[in-house]
Amino acid sequence: MKNFKDFALDETILSAIADLGYEEPTAIQQQVLPSVLDGKDVIAKSKTGSGKTAAFAIPTIEKIDWAENKPQVLVLLPTRELAVQVKEDFTNIGRYKRIKAVALFGREPIRFQTTALRQKTHVVAGTPGRVMDHIERGTLKLDELKYFVIDEADELLHMGFLDQVEAIIKLLPKKRQTLLFSATYSSEIRKLAERYMNQPIFIEHEDKQMKKSTIEQKLVEVDTAHKYETLKKFTVIENPNSCIVFCNTKDQVDQLCEKLENDGYSVDMLHGGMTQDDRLAVMKDFRRGDFRYLVATDVAARGIDIEDISMVIQYDVPYEKESYVHRIGRTGRAGQRGVAIMLAAKNERRQLNEIEEYIEKTIERVAIPAIDLVEANRQAFETKMQSSPERKVMKSEQLNANIMKIYFNGGKKKKLRAIDFVGTINSIDGIEGKDIGIITIEEACTFVEILNGKGPIVLKAMQNKTVKNKQLKVHIAKK
Repeated sequence: MKNFKDFALDETILSAIADLGYEEPTAIQQQVLPSVLDGKDVIAKSKTGSGKTAAFAIPTIEKIDWAENKPQVLVLLPTRELAVQVKEDFTNIGRYKRIKAVALFGREPIRFQTTALRQKTHVVAGTPGRVMDHIERGTLKLDELKYFVIDEADELLHMGFLDQVEAIIKLLPKKRQTLLFSATYSSEIRKLAERYMNQPIFIEHEDKQMKKSTIEQKLVEVDTAHKYETLKKFTVIENPNSCIVFCNTKDQVDQLCEKLENDGYSVDMLHGGMTQDDRLAVMKDFRRGDFRYLVATDVAARGIDIEDISMVIQYDVPYEKESYVHRIGRTGRAGQRGVAIMLAAKNERRQLNEIEEYIEKTIERVAIPAIDLVEANRQAFETKMQSSPERKVMKSEQLNANIMKIYFNGGKKKKLRAIDFVGTINSIDGIEGKDIGIITIEEACTFVEILNGKGPIVLKAMQNKTVKNKQLKVHIAKK
């Protein structure tokens, strides 16, 4: 099946996929979609960047009953960034079907999430701790759940979430479809699948483009005191458009980012000590290409899905051997050349040996670049640092370009329902049901998404119309 139309998907989904720029299904999507649509449990061994999120989002969105208010899909993920990313993917792919997705994660006031869950919610994407918190509070209802997805299963287990994952599974309806995605398939994951999955189909297939990906892995043995100057030499020679520099601690990230900024680098940072809003803003800006260098802890090794990161530098050898694979996996994607350079000090040789044993490969040792080679490349590097990075067009931009979110100053307190807004908006000349997107009714206000570029028509007409005989203030939503 080389075309999404071959899967007999709903037209609303096909339209969203087309607007997102998906031209044809990836290898993992070609195998996963039919099995999920056929109602089978699936285990997919798949790397990040293979299109796996869409592989489970598309078929579950196809099977969601829009009229049901309680969650029908639950996705467990290891990090906040991934929860937000998966929530956005479900929202975008399900945009024209009016699919409502909610992300649940820690370090955000639980009352905001509770308010969101009181609305019609089709999909929940969350980290295990916060998901369990909502289950115990009774704010996350599971009785209508049909599809359960464990995404990045190897990382969930590696981060110590196994007990929480199992505790959540035991509370799920027995009659459900379970999908498990993992970059590796350890004995621990196999046992988890054997306990909780029903005759799952095992899929292991790398996209041809993934196989073509060429990551040049290099190792530089250098004293800790000389790491910073060595890092700068490699950045001058490679002169990447986009690069991630990994450190083991947030203090190291803070210090390194400040040094690079003082030396004129286009740089920002990401680590777990930052507020959630700041982390999400940095991720968004990096995806769009607002700056070239991201200094990060391993919190960024999962959740960043950018195709053209041309270089990764490991300023510190990772504590965990699995992290090495996740770090270098940020570059060399979709057949492009990628360079992964690791700076290793003498006191890091134990971790280095474990990594090489784990990947079953001796990483190529290279020398610190000579001064004359660095100087020969300096002018091109400085020119690039002084120029603005090329702005990247995010996949969702085209999809969202024709959507206007409208604010009404009336909600549950005025006993307004979604059907009241649909009826009124549908009565406007030139507006059809397919032009009305997600409706979110809060206590004192309501947000309605108007699709297909018809927002201005609705906005103008609603100045003189009532909703359930109530005159409401109407304007474009600020957010």
